[in-house]
Amino acid sequence: MNKSKLLATISMFVLLSLSLLTGANADPLQSPQSSQNPLPAQNILNALQQPKFLPVDQAFMLDFAQSGESVRISFQIADGYYLYKHKLKIAGVAVNFSNPALPAGLPHEDEYFGKTEIYRHQLVFDVKLANIDADAKLKVRYQGCAEAGLCYPLETREIPLISQAAAKPAATDSSAATANNAAPVSSQIGLAERLSTDKSLLTLGLFFLLGLGLAFTPCVFPMYPILTSIIVGQGQQLSHGRAFRLSFAYVQGMALTYSLLGLVVASAGVKFQAAFQHPAVLIGISVLFVLLAGAMFGWFNLQLPARWTEKLTATSNRQQGGSLKGALVMGALSGLVASPCTTAPLTGVLLYIAQSGDLAYGALVLYILSLGMGLPLLLLGSSGGKWLPKPGAWMDVIKAIFGFLLLSVPLMLLSRIVPAEVLLVLGSLLALGFALYLQQVQQLLKTAVAKSLCWLVATLLVCAVVMANYQQWFAPEPQVQSAAANTQQAGQFIDIKTLADLDAQLLEAKAQNQYVMLDLFAEWCVACKEFEHITFADGGVKTEMAKIRLLRIDVTKATEQDQQVLDKFQVLGLPTLLFFAPNGSELTTSRITGFMGPAEFKAHLIQLQQ
Repeated sequence: MNKSKLLATISMFVLLSLSLLTGANADPLQSPQSSQNPLPAQNILNALQQPKFLPVDQAFMLDFAQSGESVRISFQIADGYYLYKHKLKIAGVAVNFSNPALPAGLPHEDEYFGKTEIYRHQLVFDVKLANIDADAKLKVRYQGCAEAGLCYPLETREIPLISQAAAKPAATDSSAATANNAAPVSSQIGLAERLSTDKSLLTLGLFFLLGLGLAFTPCVFPMYPILTSIIVGQGQQLSHGRAFRLSFAYVQGMALTYSLLGLVVASAGVKFQAAFQHPAVLIGISVLFVLLAGAMFGWFNLQLPARWTEKLTATSNRQQGGSLKGALVMGALSGLVASPCTTAPLTGVLLYIAQSGDLAYGALVLYILSLGMGLPLLLLGSSGGKWLPKPGAWMDVIKAIFGFLLLSVPLMLLSRIVPAEVLLVLGSLLALGFALYLQQVQQLLKTAVAKSLCWLVATLLVCAVVMANYQQWFAPEPQVQSAAANTQQAGQFIDIKTLADLDAQLLEAKAQNQYVMLDLFAEWCVACKEFEHITFADGGVKTEMAKIRLLRIDVTKATEQDQQVLDKFQVLGLPTLLFFAPNGSELTTSRITGFMGPAEFKAHLIQLQQ
């Protein structure tokens, strides 16, 4: 008889003896209300029979064995327990690796995750390694449950690796030797590693400064007319204190939304990011800004019904902040506007969250990053009271000017879904309308300097419209053909769709000892278009790109095949550029997420191939 059965037998004997001692007529199974025994024997037996769950390390015993540039990872899973396939993630520090091909799991219907795949009893898979530096390690994240009704939280375990210096000599195969070259480390990978190792105030200050730099990127530009229109909408009775409170509420709304969206993207990936770029969402937000612009022009007033306004007037006057909530909401909406812009600092934070699962510190860093983005907005808004003119007709002019600026925001949003030709026509109409309005204002001015300034701005707008439309509709055909020919000579992207297509291209590249760059892009991604028209169009970049195999996958429609690619490479945002060594392994530390200028990108390609 084993120990557990012996213990149960002794316990039952003791309990029955106690029940007999308390009274021969007492029923040990009767309810507590009718028994003289304060703790019935049946209740104690039920407590002893409750399931006891194993510690997580005993339920899922992790083991590993490294052999050269490969490590075998195995899980011994206790009976009555299982691991989720979709929760198993691998990350690397100071090492390049290829995401493993996991074996097929067992189908499972889960109340939390729906239809999914699980592993029972045992799981074994291999991870291919490259560029194993000193202090290299793999991080394995997993989650499992017990059939008896307990689900463990996400667990992360580190696997130390043997560096290349201590390993056997490298193979003589040229492609393998090329793969061992030191690949460049992208800025977002470096930032993620810094967050993992250094959580000091200095690191938080660094991300605040990085956010301040992001404040001057195209992603944040739409926020300036939004905030200034809120300030101007307050009219002449705007003090410095009230301007500061409005600006602060706006920046807080933007920062909180941006931070929360970052946490969601870190767990859901590009799928969530793409949802906010659906045409219906972009059109809805654009209509809202058109309505706000109409209010600036005086076409109508955006206000509560008169009956409600009368009841709230006294409270609003006492608080002197009736629109603080409105500023907060507009800031939150602005956070949605900026959310599709993926940058190196943002991706560094998202990588850290995805690999470590540390949501609290990740949210703090995202918030600090957002505050850096909002600092120029706060300064601009706080000084709005000083810049505003004295009460009078000028206020209507200023509001109308910001109405035109608000109309430019929908053009920025719709550029992700509207053809460039249509966007040019709409932008031209807006610019010409603004020029005509300035001409009308110019006639009302009294000083020569103000008249000249209005005339100059209106003239520049008309010239810009003429030049843009000439280049689009009337440019000589030979110039277009010449530009296309130059692009072809510098190297072409090969459009692929599936992981099978990628594997086939990697095999061809291995046979030709070529590096490979895979461009993951979408039509709604603004930075993707910046890559195409600015970085990829640079002459020096073209020269370096012509030396490698260029692949491209369009994930605009987010099909099941697209999602398989994004899941395999754990893509957090777009644009993302993946690089592969001639032996077919991904150079994970060289991955680029977010826009990169021509000079920096050219240096990245040169270092990649050294």
